[in-house]
Amino acid sequence: MAKITLKAARVTRGLSQKEAAEKLGISKSALYKWESGKNKPNAKYLPKIEKVFGIQISNIIF
Repeated sequence: MAKITLKAARVTRGLSQKEAAEKLGISKSALYKWESGKNKPNAKYLPKIEKVFGIQISNIIF
């Protein structure tokens, strides 16, 4: 599978930032920072990201 951005993974799943943030248990602003590259997610969120977006972490560009 080709690598995609976190935002592209979210959009592919049909989720808004608010919906995705709620599923991940984070704020919408935290998700925005991850998507824009201002911050990277803590390791504890990686399994949640894989589950919510249905993609392996190794295929996501942060």
